[in-house]
Amino acid sequence: MQVRILYSLLLLLLVSMSSFMPQKNITWTAIGDSFTYLNDHLEESQNRVEKGWITRTSELVPGLTYINQGQNYLTSVEIAYKIEDLGLKSSDIYTLFLGTNDWWLGVKPGTLDDYKNNTGIATLNGAFRVIIDKLRTLNPNAHIILLTPMQRGDFVYLLNHNFSSWGSYKDQEGQSLESFVNAVKAIGKADNFEVVDLYSEPRLGIAQAVKYKYLKDPQTHEYKEYTYPDYTKIPFVVGDVYPYPVNAIDVTYDGIHPSDKGCAIIAELLAKVIMGIQF
Repeated sequence: MQVRILYSLLLLLLVSMSSFMPQKNITWTAIGDSFTYLNDHLEESQNRVEKGWITRTSELVPGLTYINQGQNYLTSVEIAYKIEDLGLKSSDIYTLFLGTNDWWLGVKPGTLDDYKNNTGIATLNGAFRVIIDKLRTLNPNAHIILLTPMQRGDFVYLLNHNFSSWGSYKDQEGQSLESFVNAVKAIGKADNFEVVDLYSEPRLGIAQAVKYKYLKDPQTHEYKEYTYPDYTKIPFVVGDVYPYPVNAIDVTYDGIHPSDKGCAIIAELLAKVIMGIQF
């Protein structure tokens, strides 16, 4: 009986001590375009976003700290071109969240052979190889996680209404956004990387990008709330009121960039992957 009591006391002591043990520190470098950059520049969303997906992920994973290496406007090709100038540091985890700008700006996805054979930065596949090779020199044991592009609604830049683009329901320069998503997924499969497939996440679908788009009726010239896909047939004209008032925000705040709701979904998916990694 005394032995059992002593064992119970010892077990209780170990449990109590473990609750005070510091969490393992996990370092994370997030590499990407504006989807990553905006996490620490929320003023560029006019504070429509209160907390980005990177911050939310770091709050969900004990001991996780991050470095934001988002580069506004850039493609994977441009990131690869300047990879030596980014000041990247060794981290336990690297995330790559790229591809949507490549699609819009006409970069070719290339083939998996471009990735495997390191053919250079002319394609997304080749650019990813350059970026990933750099990360492996910084920490050969790092865990690399790829995030696919999200589906896109129609984008109108909040800070300059002259900049806009159509959503992923339509090809750009003969290429679908999904072809870039598939390229990212193929790279992940080839190198056994974890892939967070945001494109296929039902909660981030194009119909959920915004609740509506506020546009002028071509016949009456009165403003109306058009939902997807009806808004795809009505043009936004520079000089009209911004088509996404605050009440229109759903999983994005401007048609493509994640809102607080969208950021929470991304963080949930990414945190689940990170917490499944054995460090």
